[in-house]
Amino acid sequence: MQKPSHFAREDSQEHLPTSHTQNIHTVNMKRRTLSGSCGVGVFVFAFAFIVIAFATPSWLVSDYRITGAKLDRLGLWVHCFRSLPDVNDDSQRRFFVGCRWVYDPFTTGYDEIRGFLLPAFMIATQFFYTLAFIGMLLSAIGVLVFILCAGPDQKHFITLIRSVGYVLLGAGVSAAIAVIVFAGFGNRNGWMPEHANNWFGWSFILACVGTVFTLVAATLFLSEAHVQHKKRIQFKESQTRFELVRG
Repeated sequence: MQKPSHFAREDSQEHLPTSHTQNIHTVNMKRRTLSGSCGVGVFVFAFAFIVIAFATPSWLVSDYRITGAKLDRLGLWVHCFRSLPDVNDDSQRRFFVGCRWVYDPFTTGYDEIRGFLLPAFMIATQFFYTLAFIGMLLSAIGVLVFILCAGPDQKHFITLIRSVGYVLLGAGVSAAIAVIVFAGFGNRNGWMPEHANNWFGWSFILACVGTVFTLVAATLFLSEAHVQHKKRIQFKESQTRFELVRG
């Protein structure tokens, strides 16, 4: 009568570590949670919007129905004019037509109106949006490592996710400052001619949407870091219990 009881105890001792091993394996193999997967998806859209807005010249556009408009469209780095008179030429004999890089060194007289083209608010917009652009490039490297190389079993996995989250947060804040500054001063009277016929273009809209998506992606990555940190603590506790049972 004692042998079945002895075998039952042995059977329970054999199955208990197996269950713990399966739990540990399950925690260890989970590369990312829903927050991480959503964060990657949102980041892809945010990166595309930020880059497109950074490179395209449609932050401020003129009404295409007005044939005599002086402004065509402008962005952070390129200005396009239909017929902009030189603000320093009182005789109004020199006009700028077409699209040019704002720092164009080759067009005669263009460097002389650079102060008009780049007032203080525009320089601030360029500065903060460039910071956002650089932050997105750095985050893209981190996200690629997160997707392709990193795993929960690696020592710096949580540090990687948290770093991506904070860089995205900084990029989102910088982009937000840039779009707020441009929204407040970009279409004011006294800068671009005929401001009543100008409006914010699709590049500026993408900049705003990209800013929101960047902040959302930052929140998701920071949430992922918090979840992975909790899972690592649970994993260590499971390992401790497993070693105690085996001992």
